[in-house]
Amino acid sequence: MNFDTELFLRALGLAIVLEGLCWTVSPKGMRHMLEQLLPLPESQLRAIGLAALLFGFAIIHLAAKLTK
Repeated sequence: MNFDTELFLRALGLAIVLEGLCWTVSPKGMRHMLEQLLPLPESQLRAIGLAALLFGFAIIHLAAKLTK
């Protein structure tokens, strides 16, 4: 399996664009969401992060299967 640097950089750029889009469209909503996350314990934040990570890997896996 070859590592495609160009594809990786495009995906990273897209993730940053989507993050920036959220802050541009609704800074008040993003701030409110962050304020809701602050009081959560680290264990719960880790669980949320792990769920997001697994969801992202599932999307990548599905995309790889669809393009074959």
